[in-house]
Amino acid sequence: MADIIGNKAAKNFSENVPFANSGDFHVKGSSNYDWGMKDRLSRIFNPESGKTVMLAFDHGYFMGPTSGLERLDILIPKLANYADCLMGTRGAIRSSVPPTYNKAIALRASSGSSILQDDLSRESMVVDIDDAIRMNASALAIQTFIGADGQKETIEELNKAVNLGFKYSIPTMGVVAVGKEMERTTQFFLLATRMLAEFGVQIVKTYYCDDFEKVAAACPVPLVVAGGKKIHEKDALTLAYNSIQGGAAGVDMGRNIFQSEYPVEMIQAVGKVVHEGFTDKEGFEFFLDLIN
Repeated sequence: MADIIGNKAAKNFSENVPFANSGDFHVKGSSNYDWGMKDRLSRIFNPESGKTVMLAFDHGYFMGPTSGLERLDILIPKLANYADCLMGTRGAIRSSVPPTYNKAIALRASSGSSILQDDLSRESMVVDIDDAIRMNASALAIQTFIGADGQKETIEELNKAVNLGFKYSIPTMGVVAVGKEMERTTQFFLLATRMLAEFGVQIVKTYYCDDFEKVAAACPVPLVVAGGKKIHEKDALTLAYNSIQGGAAGVDMGRNIFQSEYPVEMIQAVGKVVHEGFTDKEGFEFFLDLIN
């Protein structure tokens, strides 16, 4: 076992130095992957901007019909055209997402307890890789708890997905889950995102935090920032802007889009910030112009 005694805290993140092993591919850390893996990553991350807007609607697998997601069959068709990637469960995707949309799919492949049991930290990979292939999944999304009771089990499930993903050229997105006892500090996210990347995932979904540019610089694969709980549209656009400016390769927003009073307009404004370089102020002005 590595001796952690005497280790020094990392300081030199060279935040302003571009990633050194990009080659001619637009996704960070992916230059040495095979054609199939790169093809799927190119469906998720826009080749022109190198960024992604993911639409997350996988909340029902542990929360039931969340506010805003009561009717996926009505909501998703309104929003899908403005997202680069749809993140959901196989049941929701098969039932409510027309295959004619031909969108990248981040398939929620892990599952565990419901919110009623109040213990979400012991998820396992529940989607068979053959079913993921049948669904033409662009990525497998596996939730991983770092610093929580379920850390060992969820890390094992994550590595199972990574191994199968490399076998069939399907990227794995490691989803950083924060245990109830963990603080959302820079040090925590430096650890969690780096761990997942070193396990072999191609994408890490995480949260925005202080000194986020250090977290992004220290992670050798793209970070996608979660939208989190519903906040005001202006604040959500600021979150998206700060994430991109801090080095994120995109956002994965759910409640801040589908719980907005104007979800179609909101997802378009997020796209302007992520792909077209709008500031948060410009994005909010764009949003207001659409709704007025």
